[in-house]
Amino acid sequence: MGEGVRIRFDKLGVVIAAIAAYAAFLAPFATFRANRIVPGEARSILEALPTTAGPILLAILVAGALIALLKTPLVLRLGASVVALAALAILIGVAGSFLTPVGNTFARVSPASGFWLLIFAFTLLLADVLTRLNPSPWARVGVLVVAAVAIGLLLISGQWNSLSILKEYANRADSFWAEGSKHITLALGSLAVAAVVGLPLGILCHRVEKLRAGVLNVLNIIQTIPSIALFGLLIAPLGWVATHVPGAAELGIRGIGTAPAFVALFLYSLLPVVANTVVGLAGVPRAANDAARGMGMTDRQRLFGVEFPLAFPVILTGIRIVLVQNIGLATIAALIGGGGFGVFVFQGVGQTAMDLVLLGAVPTVALAFVAAIILDAVIEMTATKRRVETA
Repeated sequence: MGEGVRIRFDKLGVVIAAIAAYAAFLAPFATFRANRIVPGEARSILEALPTTAGPILLAILVAGALIALLKTPLVLRLGASVVALAALAILIGVAGSFLTPVGNTFARVSPASGFWLLIFAFTLLLADVLTRLNPSPWARVGVLVVAAVAIGLLLISGQWNSLSILKEYANRADSFWAEGSKHITLALGSLAVAAVVGLPLGILCHRVEKLRAGVLNVLNIIQTIPSIALFGLLIAPLGWVATHVPGAAELGIRGIGTAPAFVALFLYSLLPVVANTVVGLAGVPRAANDAARGMGMTDRQRLFGVEFPLAFPVILTGIRIVLVQNIGLATIAALIGGGGFGVFVFQGVGQTAMDLVLLGAVPTVALAFVAAIILDAVIEMTATKRRVETA
C-alpha cells in the first residue's frame, strides 16, 4: 500500500492561522458609537457587513489562513496575503457605511480589535513571503509604492469616509497638515544637525582613541534619559537663553515649544551617528588603507577617498536608526508645545476619543515604516556597490 498524503504545517503559518481564526470568529470587527466619546458597541464581521459581504470576507480569511497554515508555494501565499489585505481594506469602509444610520453625522464607526489583528496576521504573512523571496531593494521600494498608491486611491475614492478616523481628519484637515509639517521638520531637521555635528565627531573619535571612550560614555548617558524628562530639563536653560540673549526669542528659542524638542531630538540622535561612524571607519580593511598609503595618498585623501566610502553603509545604518527613532520621539514634543502628530494623540487621550489618537498615531507609524524600508533599500544598494567596487 502506498503512503498516505502527509500534511505539513508551516511553523509561522500556525501562529498566523491562529490569530486569523480568533480575529475572524471571536473578536469584534468594528465598533459602533452613537457619538465620538460614548462607549462603543462591538460588531462581528457578519453583523458589521451586508448580508453577502460578511460571508465572502469570512471565506477569504479562512482560505488565507489555511494557505498560511500549510506548506504552500510562495506565490500562493503571496496572493492570499494580498487578497486578504485588500478585502479587509475595502470592506472596513463598507462596514462604516453599513453601520452608520442615513443622515446621522454624530455616529462613529471604528475598526475594532479583530480588524487590526487580521491586518497584523496577513501583513506578517506578506512580510514572511517577501523575506523568503528575497526581492531586490528596488523591488521592495516598488511594493511600498504600490501599497501607497492603493491606499491613496482608497482615500480619494471616499471608501473610508464613513470611518471615524476620516471624520476626525475632515474636522481638522488644515491643522493635520500643519502639524504633520512640524513633525517632519523636527525629525529631519534634528537628524540633519546631528549628522553635521556627529560625523566629524565620529571621525575625531576614531582618530583619537583617548577621546572615544569619554564622548561615547557621555552620549550613552544622554540616551538613557527618558524623553519627557529631557524635554523638561531643557525648559529652564532655553528659557534663560530666550530672556537674556538678544535676538534668541525672535529666532524661536524659548523654554517651551519647538526649541527644546529640537534640541532633545538632536541630543538623542548623536549617539547612533557617532557610534556608527566610529564602527564603520574601524571596519575599513587594513589592506585598503595600506594600498592608499602606497599610492601616496594623504590622510585627508584616504579619509574621503577610501575610508569614508567603505564605511558609508554602516554610517547610513546609524542614520536610519536616528530617523525612525526621531519620527517616534517627535510625538512627545506635543507635551511641551512643540507640535507634530502628538497633538492629536494627546488631545484624543484627554477627550477619551480613540479615533483622534489614531489620527496622530497612524501617520507616525506609517512615516517610520516608510523611512525604514527606503533607507534599508539604500543601505543594501550602497553595501552591494561597495562590495563590487572592492572585489
